[in-house]
Amino acid sequence: MKKYIQILVLLLLVNHTVFAQATISEGQKAPQNKLKDEDFIDEFGQLNNIAYRIKKEKKATVAFLGGSITNMKGWRDKVYTYLKELYPETDFTFINAGIPSLGSVPHVFRLKNDVLDKGRIDLLFIESAVNDHVNGTSEEQQRKALEGIVRHAYQANSTMNMIMMAFADEDKLADYKANKIPIEVKVHQDIAKQYQIPFINLAEAVSKRIDAGEFTWSGDFKNLHPSPFGQEIYFSEIKTLIRKSIKDNSATQLTAFKLPTALQKFAYTKGDYVGVEKAIVKNGFVLDPSWKPQDKVNTRPGFVNVPVLSGTTAGAELSFSFKGNAVGIAALAGPDAGIISYTIDGKNPKTIDLFTQWSKGLHLPWYLVLGDELSTGEHILTIKISANHNDKSLGNACRIVHFLVNKDQ
Repeated sequence: MKKYIQILVLLLLVNHTVFAQATISEGQKAPQNKLKDEDFIDEFGQLNNIAYRIKKEKKATVAFLGGSITNMKGWRDKVYTYLKELYPETDFTFINAGIPSLGSVPHVFRLKNDVLDKGRIDLLFIESAVNDHVNGTSEEQQRKALEGIVRHAYQANSTMNMIMMAFADEDKLADYKANKIPIEVKVHQDIAKQYQIPFINLAEAVSKRIDAGEFTWSGDFKNLHPSPFGQEIYFSEIKTLIRKSIKDNSATQLTAFKLPTALQKFAYTKGDYVGVEKAIVKNGFVLDPSWKPQDKVNTRPGFVNVPVLSGTTAGAELSFSFKGNAVGIAALAGPDAGIISYTIDGKNPKTIDLFTQWSKGLHLPWYLVLGDELSTGEHILTIKISANHNDKSLGNACRIVHFLVNKDQ
């Protein structure tokens, strides 16, 4: 009898071990010491004002400025639900200003139109680290753009709180593996520190958790557009910050933020759209008041059935007068995107190819700063379509949906 009991206990132990191993996903190590969410949050500043708005005034507007990872179903929806569950008596307004493919340069020029013009913003989530890398945005432009976003937002509402985040991609994981801080992460971190904004380093969180054996990239997180599992990782970090800096916050008044000296003298602090109807057409460009593609190729939300200044033939030319120290265009770079030549004030002619690696299957909103660090005052941008085009392009098209100007202060 005693021997029978010993055998039974042994069988139960074996079955328990097999079951426990089966609960770990294929290719995933069993976590030893699970890392803490707090390890990846830099509290450079507090969220006192949004806590006050939510708890005392019981009315708050929360905006989310980012790319496809912000726009897609996942962490953002979870934040909506979490805040409403925590504070059922508060009247929340949520603004989704996430647009796929767009990084810091598009964000800084669309901030006023897509976010600030919607009313008083009390909490602004900001992310651009993945798209800035994918789009090949230079570090200098990232710094000018991100700092411009923050300064513009504070100038619009000095009691606004912000949360800055850097999401993960495979190149960032490789950087961390090589003991390097990804450029985009460092830029976000530097701006957040200067302006006392809480920063969540989700790229590092994912990297370190993978190294610790908590999950795998390919098996669990899947890719830079996270699986539901990955979305929960992101939300957990954000929820930890909300719980600590809002839920446990006992702020009794609003405090206005005093802007420090800018890190970048030519930050795009007054970035804005200017309508394409302001251009003077010399020849070949036509204003379509409600553009949509004739080739049935995909578009991005907000960039179809809108006014577009279109030129499709070589030699088409326009000019655009503006007051500011930076200028550019938001072009729709589709399968027939061409090459343009341009000058500012008739000097230093340059060319740029509008065709991108994504243009074959998408009329991509492609934001290009054509000149910056200009003197204050009036300037003239001249654009002409070249006779040449990319070998992969089907034509010479230049379709402008917005002019971009960093306006004089």
